[in-house]
Amino acid sequence: MKKLLALISSLFVTSAFADPLAVGAAAPTPTAKDQDGKAVAFADVYAKGVTLVYFYPKADTPGCTKQGCSLRDSWGELSKKGVQVLGVSGDKPESQKKFRDKFSFPFPLIADDDGKVATAFGVPQRVFGIYARQSFLVKDGKIAWVMTEKTSTDKHAEDVLKALETLK
Repeated sequence: MKKLLALISSLFVTSAFADPLAVGAAAPTPTAKDQDGKAVAFADVYAKGVTLVYFYPKADTPGCTKQGCSLRDSWGELSKKGVQVLGVSGDKPESQKKFRDKFSFPFPLIADDDGKVATAFGVPQRVFGIYARQSFLVKDGKIAWVMTEKTSTDKHAEDVLKALETLK
């Protein structure tokens, strides 16, 4: 039975990946489209301060909405700490724009519809462009914190703020 479940599970992963980036690894510097179709160079965002790059499965779904709203609702505190946020999913720019506008997210949503950003971070992609829920804090061009197992949704900002305290 375990072999059958492993086989079925493997069919839903469309890309083979190495492990997600570990703490201390160089942060990837891709350029990708945001919700408006505008190119966002990750290196330029990193240069502004500590950056949360969080991957979520699908725009405007319950868990992804809770995760984004958690960050939105703590935006004042995150901003005071100089945190930049980039939300990333495999959705098209139009879907990202609707999602961002509907929930008034104050940060860009990256439309990684070609999978290059997820690949750079080692985030698994499943069928239909759905990514695993994972988060990375980037500081000084390096991965400073990762949350790849049991990534939170409604308490995501709280987890990020706790992680920020350990970076000082």
